[in-house]
Amino acid sequence: MAGKNRQTTGMLLIILAGIFWGSMGIFVRKLTEYGFGSIQIVSIRVTAAALFFCLILLIRDRTGFRIRPRDTVLFFGLGFGSILFFTVCYFTAISMMTLSAAAILLYTSPVWIMLMSVMFFHEKLDKRKLLALALAFGGCVLVSGISGEGMSLMGLLVGLGSGIGYGLYSILGTVALRRYSPYTVTAYTFLFAAAGSWLICRPADMISKFAAAPRIWPLIMFCILTALVTAVIPFLAYTLGLGTVEASRAGILATVEPMVATIIGMIVFSEPLTVASGAGIVLILSAVIILNKG
Repeated sequence: MAGKNRQTTGMLLIILAGIFWGSMGIFVRKLTEYGFGSIQIVSIRVTAAALFFCLILLIRDRTGFRIRPRDTVLFFGLGFGSILFFTVCYFTAISMMTLSAAAILLYTSPVWIMLMSVMFFHEKLDKRKLLALALAFGGCVLVSGISGEGMSLMGLLVGLGSGIGYGLYSILGTVALRRYSPYTVTAYTFLFAAAGSWLICRPADMISKFAAAPRIWPLIMFCILTALVTAVIPFLAYTLGLGTVEASRAGILATVEPMVATIIGMIVFSEPLTVASGAGIVLILSAVIILNKG
């Protein structure tokens, strides 16, 4: 019974992560108004998150900063290969195709997670998971909109890269959690991601934009809030959830993100809810219910 309760808590944490990730559009649009480019927004987000995660680890357990030298490769994979890679691929895909098409390719991630989980963790691929996967992916397609017009081969590969990179966090994160606490995993993951982001974000230009802001402190506070809401809370919740939930199931549960983004678009930005989007939301919720009954 205790194990079942822990799994339910883990599932709720992953759904919570998806809900927070779904709010990202609000923060991205606001930072874009300040003149920051997409990669610079990524750098602001992961750098501030890295500082928060290090502070959390410092408060909870200072010994958590000790990692085996050989595991540096693991955290490099989490930071560079997952967080930074999938984000750069996703924003690049957005510049090469419609936003909806990029979102659909990003949400191929549950497919990659399930395949990698079967290969590396020998997870069972039962009918219930396959049904939930089909419903979740179909829901993401409907919510995002079926629009692949003008998609090039390079755009397709970059978009699929975002889905693979996104899914890789669940796989490598599961491995890391067998050796370290969730707080150590998130701290080092974002330290590596932040370091990588500063190589590609044009730091001098980004700093000049901060200096040129009419009111710098409100901007700094908003950046801190962005990191908390779109990175610190959701990634910590997702990583804690991975401790009790199979990676393949976690990937499907996280598909609540585009559903939440659609709902926020309606409420905050007065975007219309189409019949297709409504049907997509129903499919995603159905997938979550099916997994919860397992």
